[in-house]
Amino acid sequence: MDAIDDEEYSGGLVSLYQDGFSFIMRHNRKAWRKTPTHRIEYPDYPRRAVMEGLVNALIHRDYMIVGSEVHIDIFDDRLEIYSPGGMVDGSSLEGRDLRHISSQRRNPVLADVFSRLQLMERRGSGFKKILEDYDSQEHTTAALMPKFMAEHRDFLLTLYNLNYVEGKNVAQDVAQEKSSKYGAQILELVKANDKVTREEMAQKLGVSKKTIEREIKKISRLSYVGSGYSGHWEIIS
Repeated sequence: MDAIDDEEYSGGLVSLYQDGFSFIMRHNRKAWRKTPTHRIEYPDYPRRAVMEGLVNALIHRDYMIVGSEVHIDIFDDRLEIYSPGGMVDGSSLEGRDLRHISSQRRNPVLADVFSRLQLMERRGSGFKKILEDYDSQEHTTAALMPKFMAEHRDFLLTLYNLNYVEGKNVAQDVAQEKSSKYGAQILELVKANDKVTREEMAQKLGVSKKTIEREIKKISRLSYVGSGYSGHWEIIS
């Protein structure tokens, strides 16, 4: 399969930003974890990093390059935002400290408009903000930090999916569990006792056995290994 979604947008810059941001967020799943007092959410892509990346692509692109456009490509493990035009001064990013690169604006009038709309700040580097947003995420690793590539006519930002582990999107599994009304409770019962029966689940949750069987089918991470009383439940991590 080449793609699961595809859109093409035209119009003013603010409209392009809003449409592009909505497209990304539509595919930005969230894993979550409960605590005694609240729920902690883990998005595939941090919201602030997405906003900064998209704004920078629209504001700093080289509009003199005819026939090119900003592209947003979403893969299982990453999000790529491409913009025509490299660094304003033509420099390379190789070997540079990305957190201390001064902000240079190719299109200062456009930057001023977005600043007045509070879509970007007047001061500060977008590189630093994107990196800091990833730093603040609980499950960030060095391998998942954003990558920036700049050449004479091209700029590419790669944001890595923080929920993608060994060929699976954890947030996608969580979304499936959320669609199951009793999914989280069933998983907790299995964690406490991997030999718990469907009848015991039904009794503890106050529902029928048929309801339990229906809900179990919605939990892709849960499987029963073996048969009868000699088998046990396994949760795929």
